[in-house]
Amino acid sequence: MYDAVVIGAGPGGYVAAVKLGQRGKKVALVEKSFVGGTCTNWGCIPTKALLSSAHLYSEIVEKSRQLGINVEGVSYDFTAIKNHMNKVVTMSRKGIEYLLKKYNVELINGEATVESHNLVRVADKLFETKNIIIATGSYPSLISPFDKLDGLWTSDDVFTMEALPQSILIVGGGVIGVEFATFFSTLKIPVTIVELMEHILPTEDKDVAEVVAKTLRKRGVEIYESSKVIDVEPVDNGFKCVVETAQGTIERTAHKVLISVGRRPKIGEDLKALGIEIQRGIKTNNKMQTNIPNIYAIGDVRGQIMLAHVAMYEGVVAAKNICGEEAQMDYSAVPSVIFSNPEVASVGLHEKDVDPSKIKIFSFPLSANGRARTILEKDGFAKVIADKETLKVLGMTIVGPAATDMIMEGVVAVRNGLSARELEESIHPHPTLSEMVLGAIEGVVERPIHL
Repeated sequence: MYDAVVIGAGPGGYVAAVKLGQRGKKVALVEKSFVGGTCTNWGCIPTKALLSSAHLYSEIVEKSRQLGINVEGVSYDFTAIKNHMNKVVTMSRKGIEYLLKKYNVELINGEATVESHNLVRVADKLFETKNIIIATGSYPSLISPFDKLDGLWTSDDVFTMEALPQSILIVGGGVIGVEFATFFSTLKIPVTIVELMEHILPTEDKDVAEVVAKTLRKRGVEIYESSKVIDVEPVDNGFKCVVETAQGTIERTAHKVLISVGRRPKIGEDLKALGIEIQRGIKTNNKMQTNIPNIYAIGDVRGQIMLAHVAMYEGVVAAKNICGEEAQMDYSAVPSVIFSNPEVASVGLHEKDVDPSKIKIFSFPLSANGRARTILEKDGFAKVIADKETLKVLGMTIVGPAATDMIMEGVVAVRNGLSARELEESIHPHPTLSEMVLGAIEGVVERPIHL
């Protein structure tokens, strides 16, 4: 009898299994493919490996002369870039496998079927368990007209390419679309983005999207917002796309078409037959329990916040509850990070979602930051949203280099109800990019010193 069987070894599943193993529980982790799930194998990790190569290339090409570094004949080797990506993925997998072995988690390769609230089948073996954690993840959405054609790419397919495309049209200007547009355009591949909403990165504020769009356009990216692809057909060496824009219908031809319009929860028929409640994804309470109390669900399969770091913490919460500890998820301070160029990170409330009469907002430009000048960066800002009366920090957005690391100051502030005054009274190191955040905080409290 197992204390828990975890189905799916992605970021939520393996973290839950390790946490249970650390607490001495008997755990089995079932995975039909590679440990690490989408994030490690077809998502976060390989994307950032590719973007690291692209970022270094752009830094050399765009900044070396101004910084006094003489570099001749700069070029890139896509085979070597891909080898780097594959090495990083392999090392990440091995790291997870090491943790599972260290904490005595039994890793079972195969496809799991849940036969009852305490029985899981893998091939011809039955595993009896006190608890089950569903962490089966998600898969890329394919909607009409894209579901009727072979040869179109989803984000999963990009990582299997043997050579760079001659050109690419990306359907969807969200996080995935913008990150791939950043990669391809940096390597001088012609890119077109078609976004249905008013602006790219639609979950972020418009001023954020404008900074990212400006950089992409500098690299030659065509961006069509408030637009949609209404037809796709194969042509010689690619696809012809009919795009409906606010100004009328246009046609664009691209060697490859990447569909990045979101992901859908991966829910098996066995779970539906079991009577687990489903609302877009598997419905849970904040303890991660489904309507069957000893069956938990975490990560993308819930169809809510589809982020690896959210899945990881949901795994921790599920594990704690299985161990008898009262734990609940708090989604008030979930950071969003986008590895565009410049990077984007946000937490808490956005400007577009608040009542301006009840809050104070201040943005501090990257161009006024001393450290940014030393590294030839000027596009970006830090924005703080605070309660008008108490100055409690309600949200933070950062656009610029290292934004994805610096956002933790905002996460801690929002999660713990800190005020802008408390952050202002915390000495920020000089000269650093974090002083851009300080400038925004000062602007909320009174006036920024360096503006």
